[in-house]
Amino acid sequence: MANSKRQLFIKRRLRVRNKLRKVNSGLPRLSVHRSSKNISVQLIDDANGVTLASASTLEKDLGLVGKNNLEAAAKVGSTIAERAKKAGVTEVQFDRGGFLFHGKIKALAEAAREGGLKL
Repeated sequence: MANSKRQLFIKRRLRVRNKLRKVNSGLPRLSVHRSSKNISVQLIDDANGVTLASASTLEKDLGLVGKNNLEAAAKVGSTIAERAKKAGVTEVQFDRGGFLFHGKIKALAEAAREGGLKL
């Protein structure tokens, strides 16, 4: 019996999160969420349960409201890198959730790396 797209997504998400928990070295987690219209990212400190920084295409000052393309993902990635530096974070664990590391997710990660974050 074939798995549905949703079931495959959930399996990938659990696999990624469990790997992150196993190699957890006290680093903050850079968690990405992509919808059909927007993309958002959070820098989460799991030890304290606190969000250190976030960026999204929903923010009006970025000028990307309702856009979900490679350019928007790259701008969100560079924005989160700047905000992470302000929060004093230079190294993070990349949590792509159940999304494949391809396209928008890859563009976001590369822009964050170029901004100075070590993923």
